[in-house]
Amino acid sequence: MATSKTANQSASASAKNDGDGRKLSNFLCFAVYSANLAFGRAYKPILDALGLTYTQYIAMVALSEEDDQTVSMLGEKLFLESNTLTPILKKLESVGFITRHRDPADERQVRVSLTPAGRDLLDTDPSSTLITATGLGEDFPVVQQSVTRLRDNLLRAQAEPAKS
Repeated sequence: MATSKTANQSASASAKNDGDGRKLSNFLCFAVYSANLAFGRAYKPILDALGLTYTQYIAMVALSEEDDQTVSMLGEKLFLESNTLTPILKKLESVGFITRHRDPADERQVRVSLTPAGRDLLDTDPSSTLITATGLGEDFPVVQQSVTRLRDNLLRAQAEPAKS
């Protein structure tokens, strides 16, 4: 951790010395943000053909990993609040890709499952072409793990009390 902090401070100091510290191309957050926009553009024609939004698609993918989840469990995996997730799930239910039902053990909980039609759609692996489009080849899993670690570190830092 100290090595990483020192490396960041050195990189930051050298960028300031070069006068490039405030260049947009030096912001990791902008690189991640703009990559997210590029992913959205790449997914759009694929998902439009299926009648899905990206959020609907990832909800279905999460359900394919573990069926019969509560809305709150699914929301945690997707980093979405239930009031954001519920309309997405209602739409997926109306087109026949998922079912929602009250948990018999706790009527306050709604459970969500993929239907056979939802499973069939995911079996077509609509996003497989995007892995190739990234151009990362064998580095794909390394980059994915690095971005996940970055996200988790940022979330952990937000949860920690501010240090003086």
